Amino acid sequence: MEKLIIATRASDLALWQAYHIKDKIEKKFPSIEVELNKITSQGDKILDKPLALIGGKGHFTKELEDEMLAGNADMAVHSLKDVPTFIPDGLELVAITKREDQSDVFLSHKYKSFEDLPKNAVIGTTSLRRRMQLKAIRSDLVMKDLRGNVNTRLRKLKEGQYDAIVLAYIGLHRLDLLKDIPYVQKLLTSMMLPPMGQAALGIEIVEGNEKLYEIASYLNDPDTALCTKQERDFVRAIGAGCSAPVAVNATIEDEKVTIRAMIGYPDGTNILKDELRASKERAGSLGNMLAFNMIKNGALNILKGAEKIAFKDERAERI
Repeated sequence: MEKLIIATRASDLALWQAYHIKDKIEKKFPSIEVELNKITSQGDKILDKPLALIGGKGHFTKELEDEMLAGNADMAVHSLKDVPTFIPDGLELVAITKREDQSDVFLSHKYKSFEDLPKNAVIGTTSLRRRMQLKAIRSDLVMKDLRGNVNTRLRKLKEGQYDAIVLAYIGLHRLDLLKDIPYVQKLLTSMMLPPMGQAALGIEIVEGNEKLYEIASYLNDPDTALCTKQERDFVRAIGAGCSAPVAVNATIEDEKVTIRAMIGYPDGTNILKDELRASKERAGSLGNMLAFNMIKNGALNILKGAEKIAFKDERAERI
């Protein structure tokens, strides 16, 4: 194999991630030339509607997968949180990179911290997961949709359209965008539980090429792969769609895996939480077990209720 083509979204963050993987591959396999196939995904084109109303996060991955299936790329680099639990025939998600800081971060030009927000403060976020958790803590907060690329979101914050916004820390850190924001507060995962796959990259390849599999496998971090598999198993087993607020996070400490999950309504009501723990050797089915336990405790009814009220103001404009 002399050339490897990586399919990537054309956003700043996606390109950072793709070039990061390109560099790692070229250092380990110097005889291979790595080229990027830059694609503007449907999720990057439609910026005036919540993702849940245009089909979910699969809009960030479908065009990349189509390029691989058409023979125009060998590999795709994804933010793992954007990768649906279903992988098309002919492709395989073979590697998960080492996970970095999973925190969400509070950003404001007016208030030093989340705790300083006044009553009825306006928070920018389109994430149902974030809405659920923020409203569960402060029911008075007003949630306002926030779409666009990272720079657009930060510009809207600076213009005063929001009192604060909440984004993933890792993307802002990778693009060195935190330095120009007056007030930055990392939110503890005990307050803001991350989504499936946050802060890890998923490496998807075309099946059937042993050299390609070898290259991708080199990028895999076993502990991150174990944790994110449990998260993805949980989401798959519970059947959570893109219109349901779901947070799930698995971590390893002292050779034990702990998986925590939270579902509820976007308005912060009807919250259901649970967690399980097992040794790494016995953790292979933790995600499925946690989903089963939560289903027994009414998770499916909560998810149905959540989907009915999610973005109800926007449903008339659904495309």
